[in-house]
Amino acid sequence: MSADQAPNAFYAQSGGVTAVINASALGVIETAAAFPEKIAKVYAGQNGILGALREELIDVSQETPEAIKGLMTTPSGAFGSCRYKLKGIDENRAEYERLIEVFRAHNIRYFFYNGGGDSADTCQKVSEIGEKMGFPLQAIHVPKTIDNDLPFTDNCPGFGSVAKYVALSTQEAAMDIASMCATSTKVFILEVMGRHAGWIAGAAGLAAQQEGDAPHIILFPEIAFDEARFLAKVKETVETCGFCVIVASEGTQTADGQLLSGSTSKDAFGHVQLGGLAPKLANLIKQAHGYKYHWAVADYLQRAARHIASQTDLDQAFALGKSAVELAMEGKNALMPTIERTSDDPYQWHIGTAPLDEVANQEKMMPKSFFSDDGFGITDEARRYFAPLIMGEAYPDYAEGLPIYVTLQKHLVDKKLPSDDRW
Repeated sequence: MSADQAPNAFYAQSGGVTAVINASALGVIETAAAFPEKIAKVYAGQNGILGALREELIDVSQETPEAIKGLMTTPSGAFGSCRYKLKGIDENRAEYERLIEVFRAHNIRYFFYNGGGDSADTCQKVSEIGEKMGFPLQAIHVPKTIDNDLPFTDNCPGFGSVAKYVALSTQEAAMDIASMCATSTKVFILEVMGRHAGWIAGAAGLAAQQEGDAPHIILFPEIAFDEARFLAKVKETVETCGFCVIVASEGTQTADGQLLSGSTSKDAFGHVQLGGLAPKLANLIKQAHGYKYHWAVADYLQRAARHIASQTDLDQAFALGKSAVELAMEGKNALMPTIERTSDDPYQWHIGTAPLDEVANQEKMMPKSFFSDDGFGITDEARRYFAPLIMGEAYPDYAEGLPIYVTLQKHLVDKKLPSDDRW
């Protein structure tokens, strides 16, 4: 079969982006190019799955080789991401019919969706509807989430770089506070992401090299917040160390499930908008102890910090994109390539697989053995897990003091279907 007769592939990015998601994109693009007899072109969805629904398909072959190569060192979602949850097939069959209509029009037979648990659900549904509508697609999920909460995989691309950023930021901020605490700030709070699982907050524990080092308190979603215990720990730490550094997961909640931060607004996936935990904790401390404080919210900075990305994270992100295409070339469907750890020191891993119907909409929490006895820190077992994931520096090239990042041209292919303004 000649290249012009071969079917095409669709790749898209979904949900919150990371410092290394584009490395997965590069893995998909480069590997697909190695199979011209099976994949004619890679089309990327402009803004995730919406790119398919709106028939806004980016012809990756129109980008320069330099731009494609630059994906390896560029953060965020180069093709645009989205938060858009496909409803159940029976709830809104029109969405799925539209997807298949677009894929049929552009001879797309491979579907690579790069995202977290909700994206795995989308990938599974697309695989199912393709079969039901007589247009089979090989759908492979490319894992990505800074929350590190996908099951069946040792860790998730994007997490290692965030873990490195948070640990490094905690260490540096602690040095600042330590130098000023005698006459100024005594409490510093860093609010990090993590809705239900405390992996990111836990990774901050790597900043502590010896007893008494910051972070002195870590707050996890998995451990119920007790205000009295928390305030007592802050007071004890300040009196012992002279200052107290706290890393708090945005999903911190009380024993009855009440979030300390949150609002009534929700995103497309039904997730409550979080934020505002750090100032709330700071006010509690001020009222109870009168300590001067500062707080910061890592927010998008933690997931966009490509300048301090983990080499381990980068290698794994690329490998999983590459593996996704290889699985499709082997005829596999409805799978997610995974990272399987075989050794902590030296850190060794290989690629495995997990079925999408078991991955979708599942969350992996930190195990109890990772939490210290008082619930405010991490154990040596947790350190052994986290440590390899932040190893290695993957600095981008710099020019005039700033990293060199690429911006794609995003040439859209001509539409073949009537306009549809439902999406």
